[in-house]
Amino acid sequence: MLDYSTTRSGELARHARNLTPGGVHSNVRLTGPQVFLSHAKGSRLVDVDGNEYIDYLLGQGPNFLGHAPDAVLDAVDAACRRGMVYGAQHQLEIEAAERMLSAIRWADRVRFAMTGTEAVQAALRAARSYTGRCLFVRFAGHYHGWVDNVLAGVGADGSAVPVSGGQMASHLDDSIMVPWNDLDAVEEVLATRSAEIAAVIMEPVMLNAGAIEPGPGYLEGVRAECDRHGVVLIFDEVIGGFRVALGGAAERYGVTPDLATYGKAMAGGWPVAAFAGRSEILDPLGTAMVNHSGTFNASVMACAATAATLRVLVEDPPYGRLGAIGGRLQDGLRRLASDHGLEMNVQGPPMAFHVGFGEGPVRSLADLQRLDLDRYAVFSRVLVEHGVWVTGPGIWYVSTAHTDADVDETLDRVGRAMSAFTAG
Repeated sequence: MLDYSTTRSGELARHARNLTPGGVHSNVRLTGPQVFLSHAKGSRLVDVDGNEYIDYLLGQGPNFLGHAPDAVLDAVDAACRRGMVYGAQHQLEIEAAERMLSAIRWADRVRFAMTGTEAVQAALRAARSYTGRCLFVRFAGHYHGWVDNVLAGVGADGSAVPVSGGQMASHLDDSIMVPWNDLDAVEEVLATRSAEIAAVIMEPVMLNAGAIEPGPGYLEGVRAECDRHGVVLIFDEVIGGFRVALGGAAERYGVTPDLATYGKAMAGGWPVAAFAGRSEILDPLGTAMVNHSGTFNASVMACAATAATLRVLVEDPPYGRLGAIGGRLQDGLRRLASDHGLEMNVQGPPMAFHVGFGEGPVRSLADLQRLDLDRYAVFSRVLVEHGVWVTGPGIWYVSTAHTDADVDETLDRVGRAMSAFTAG
C-alpha cells in the first residue's frame, strides 16, 4: 500500500485530526480513502497532490449528474442571488414540488427536508399518526439513518440491536427486524402483531449494502400484506430514488408504496431530501396535527437544485445510457476477475451495483456476510492507488457523466490494480 504520510493529503489528515474526531465529519468516511480532494468535474476527482481518479463513489451517491453539473450550478447561482432562506414561501418550492410529483407520478403530496434521516423520521411519524399504532417492521441490512430508533445491527436472534456507543437500546423497541426477501417472515409478523404495527419500511433495492434487488413477487407480496392489515408501506429511496428509474422503485418494479423518502440523486449534489405519498397520510402535516419543521427545509438553493436536476432527467432521460455503460462496467469487472483468478461477485442495477469477493448471488444480509468483505476492503484501497475512486463497502455508483471511454480507462486501471493485488 502507498504511504500517504509524506503527501499533502497526509499533512492535512494530521491537521484535521487535531480539529475534529477522526479528522472527518461523518463516520462513514472513517473507512474511506484517506485522501484530501482539491476539485472535481464530471466523472473525475483530483486530490491535493495532483492525482486524478475516476469516481464511482459520487459523494456517497448524490452526484448522479456527475460533479459540478453546469445546469444545476447555474440555476442555484441565479436563484441564490435573490436570497437563500426566507422563513417563508417562494415560487421555486412550487416548481420543485410539481416537477418531483410529475416525475414519480404515484404520490399526491411532497414535503422537502434537509437529510434522508429527517425524511425517514417524518414518514414514520406520519404513518403512526395515520394508523394510531406505534411499531414498524424493518429489514436486516437496510439503512434508514443514524438516529437511535433506526440505526441497528442484527442480534444473534435476528432482532435489532444498537451499533453505537450512547445509543438508547430502548429506542429500538419500536421496531421489528425481519430478513430481507423473506415474504413468509413478513406475513407471520403482520398476522400476529398488525394491531401494533404502523408501517413497514424498506429499501426497495437494498443499495446501502449488497445492491440486493427484491426477489420475484416479493414487493407485490409485501404490498398485499400491508393492504390486508392496514399497514403503511414506506419505500426508503434516499439512495435509489431517481437513480434506478425516474419514477424510482415504483416505476422499476411496478409496486407503489404509501409513502417514500428521497435524497441523494434528486438535486445534483446539493443537500436536500424529501418525503412524498398519499394525501390522506400527509395532509395532517398541513393542519399542524403532525409536526414537521426545519429552518432550511425547501431553501432556495435546495429547490433550485431539485428543479434543475429533475428538468435534466426529464428532458434528456439518461437511464438507457446508464444501463448500457454500467452493464459494460459490470461485465468488464467480471471478466478481469476471472482472468486474474479472483472469485468476484458483481450484482445489482447497473447504475448502482455491489462488488465483493466470494460466490454469489447475494439475496440477503446473511448471503452478503458470507462474502470476503475484509479482502475486498483491502482491494478497494489498491483500486484508489490506481486511480479508481471506490470505498470498502463495495457499492459502485455510475453517473450520467460517465462515458464509454471512462469505462475503458477504468477497466485498464482495474486490471493493473488486480495484477498488483494478486502479486502482493
